[in-house]
Amino acid sequence: MMVPAALLLLGALTAVVAPRLLARADWPDREPVVALWAWQCVVAAVLLCCALSMTLSAAAAWQAVRGHVFAPAPSAVVEAYALGVGGPWAATTAVTLACGGLWTVAMLVREVARARARRRRRRSELLVRAPLLPGETTVNDRLTILEGERSDAWWLPGAAPQLVITTAALRRLKGRQLDAVLAHEQGHAQARHDWLLHCSGALAGGFPQVPVFAAFRDEMHRLVELAADDMASRRFGRLTTALALVELNEDRGVFGPSPTDRAQVPQRVHRLLAPPDRLTAGRRLRLTAAAALVPVVPVLVAFVPGLRALG
Repeated sequence: MMVPAALLLLGALTAVVAPRLLARADWPDREPVVALWAWQCVVAAVLLCCALSMTLSAAAAWQAVRGHVFAPAPSAVVEAYALGVGGPWAATTAVTLACGGLWTVAMLVREVARARARRRRRRSELLVRAPLLPGETTVNDRLTILEGERSDAWWLPGAAPQLVITTAALRRLKGRQLDAVLAHEQGHAQARHDWLLHCSGALAGGFPQVPVFAAFRDEMHRLVELAADDMASRRFGRLTTALALVELNEDRGVFGPSPTDRAQVPQRVHRLLAPPDRLTAGRRLRLTAAAALVPVVPVLVAFVPGLRALG
């Protein structure tokens, strides 16, 4: 039972140390795409530690599971894991982690179902506010313009994604600012940021007492906006993208002293107007590779006894 315990300890250590290292680093705001990848690797490593510990604990508790897990392995490999010394703790650990896994799946299903319900509701509202013209049968346009006095623009993901923009936003956005807004929303759609938000929201909602999942959700919401800002600014310039953000959010009080639900907009505008230097291609590659190695560590820990027995 040493390996399952070591995996749980490794998962807890990763959940505590990795978010702190990412919070102290200065490069996530400079390279939000790399930061998104790093966060995904950290959370994947934590979940992988739990899954491997559950599997080995179940193998220690029940002979039937052990026969399936170690079916092709020689007896020396099975003996290397010392599965017979787990006692009642093996079954308790396996059942607890299995319940956690089922709860995670249930939370993800609930999050996706809620998102689909919100999309259906918003599409129904669009049909009410922008009804079909005589002769139209379906809404296939990727762009929908709504009559409204509030500047707003958003992307509706799904099988037939749509960009929705209000007439107030069209009046305020000048020249290439509208193109920057469209590029920003298209960046969300192309990178499938909605799935990142669903997964992070499901983990944070299912395990509110686990800080790493709450931090994962918060950082996903922040970093996907920075990544979409960068995509728009590369095509239409940082000043144009910053002015478009100001025009869309000026009437919402986000630039005042009182915090709002869009309190990150001023920081995003400042980042666009005073951009930090990007990392070199070599450092981006090293960070990407280092992040990819994080989920590999639990796999190595799980296989070390077996590899030693075969060595």
